[in-house]
Amino acid sequence: MSSLRFRQVHLDFHTSEAIPEIGADFNKEEWQQTLRAGHVDSITCFSKCHHGWSYHPTKVGKIHPHLSFDLLRAQFDACKEIGVNVPIYLSAGVDEVAVREHPEWREVSHDGRYAGWSTSNLQPGFKTVCFNTPYLDSLLEQIREAVRLFPDCNGVFLDIVSQSPCCCRWCMELMANNGLNPEKEEDRKKCAEMVLMRYYREATAACRSVKPDMPVFHNSGNLTRGRRQVLPFFSHLELESLPTGGWGYDHFPLSAKYCANLGFSYLGMTGKFHTSWGEFGGFKHPNALRYECAAMLAYGARCSIGDQLHPRGRLDPGTYALIGAAYADIEMKEAYVIGAKNIADIGLVSAESLHTNGSRDNDADIGAVRALLEEHLLFDVLDAEMDFSPYALVVLPDEISIDELLKAKLDAYLDKGGKLFLTGRSGLDKMAGRFIFDIGADYHGESSWEPEYMLPSEDLRPAWMQSPMVMYGRGQCIRVSSGESLGQVYDPYFNRDWRHFCSHQHTPPRPTPSGYDCGVITGNICYCAHPVFTIYKQKGATVLRHFIGRTIRRMLGGKASASVMGLPSSGRMTLMEQKEQKRRVLHLLYAEKSLRGRFGENPIEIIEDLLPVRGVEVTVAVPQKIRKASLEPQGTEIPFVAEKGVVRFTIAEFTCHQMVVLWW
Repeated sequence: MSSLRFRQVHLDFHTSEAIPEIGADFNKEEWQQTLRAGHVDSITCFSKCHHGWSYHPTKVGKIHPHLSFDLLRAQFDACKEIGVNVPIYLSAGVDEVAVREHPEWREVSHDGRYAGWSTSNLQPGFKTVCFNTPYLDSLLEQIREAVRLFPDCNGVFLDIVSQSPCCCRWCMELMANNGLNPEKEEDRKKCAEMVLMRYYREATAACRSVKPDMPVFHNSGNLTRGRRQVLPFFSHLELESLPTGGWGYDHFPLSAKYCANLGFSYLGMTGKFHTSWGEFGGFKHPNALRYECAAMLAYGARCSIGDQLHPRGRLDPGTYALIGAAYADIEMKEAYVIGAKNIADIGLVSAESLHTNGSRDNDADIGAVRALLEEHLLFDVLDAEMDFSPYALVVLPDEISIDELLKAKLDAYLDKGGKLFLTGRSGLDKMAGRFIFDIGADYHGESSWEPEYMLPSEDLRPAWMQSPMVMYGRGQCIRVSSGESLGQVYDPYFNRDWRHFCSHQHTPPRPTPSGYDCGVITGNICYCAHPVFTIYKQKGATVLRHFIGRTIRRMLGGKASASVMGLPSSGRMTLMEQKEQKRRVLHLLYAEKSLRGRFGENPIEIIEDLLPVRGVEVTVAVPQKIRKASLEPQGTEIPFVAEKGVVRFTIAEFTCHQMVVLWW
């Protein structure tokens, strides 16, 4: 497991040849002073950027035409002199110098057009190269040169690592030689996977050509859950997740809770920008950066903040004052994360992990994580290869097909007393017209109504819900036979179409139930007939989240490793254990987010005001005898009551992030 520093900066430096005087304002003493002010202990600096220019003398690449000295060496030596680590960056998947000289190295789509980021020569932006062309040999030489020049660097960061189903002449030849038909999409994807795996093998070997233990990270903007075949080529994981840059605030918890069980050190990566990478003159509110960094700690990660260096080579003092305000707080707290393991009652099996498509958005996963976070339930995100046994409840959200291997694993889990929560199509064998497990209900096919309505049992719905709620997603028709119904389904009068419609959106429900059930519990299995997590992600109806939360708590039987009262739904709770230090660490987070504009097609959700939360009552299950409870990093002891393995205490007030440490 790689050892990562806690307070990192990822310093972008993609610099056009049309800009003069590169690095002209670099000053070693000012550089060092600025990093100290930012409480920075590691900064990633550039060997080669997306434009294809190198920032040091090179025999295999091309130095930026307006750089007159070894900028990377100057940055590197200045950092090392004050104990700051320096991983080195090389752009892998885009290189403007290379594609200008060798346009035949670009990715080509099946219809003969250029593929990738910028598909037209008249469109501003970077051109994507194919790793199956001679470009890969050129890249490998650049990597080997960089690690020879900087053998004591603290790792290599390779960026834009992806491969489309390319039809350049080299990929066409590879497909022909391997019996693949380029007319078939699945064969083009197989070729792309072959090319990408070759890249991983050879690029990692190049990074380690001088030092066998050189840390290596390949960045593709998102860690695809379930794609374990690439993990042997990583030393650690960096979770790029800029909330305002298209990822949103739900993405990082989902990624971090998955990475926590992969056996790698990992860091979160946000940005100082108001939007995303490439934004000069954009500044995130200090409170947002403070919250985002605190959230990284709460989910067991180290921290990285993205910045972009001005072409003249001077770090912006204002930016590092902003970063320093967040990192000064992290510096006081990081000891409570080292060696910490997340404690969870629920294992959420990622839908994405079982049908990976490379997207960083899966509605079932996002909706499930959002609901569990807002309900303040403790969970991990799993793939099918992970161990289910530590969890009281395993959740399969909405769209998980269960093969023989997963079925055998779930059967063994259930045999040992585990509990299963299925929703939507999860666990359904549509070809056989039945469920793979005995859910205590008969299956009658997919509903013909959309939307339809459901009225959960009284104990599973909030008091303010007395009539059926609309379900914006097609459910499955079940009729309870031997189990206990979760509530009733109501049909609309008709589906809305051009022939008949009612009101602005959809038809109201009929006055009597349809005869089908909205869910069922039988033994250790609970099933919900609708894709509740996908619906929650898309519509955000709080009444649906209450139903989800109450149903899960019913399955947990009132037992939880931690529970909280008085924390708003937008607050977050995690619980960690540091066995060596003999303590459990509870993290509470709270910040209100609001929508302010858009970045491309994505809404910009921002944090500005950090309001205090008062009177939070917490219950934590701890098997050891607790000798004290303290607020950290303040070092303030607080009163608690301990009985029968449960500790209770109240946090009078906190703002943004509070750690409560239970010592035994």
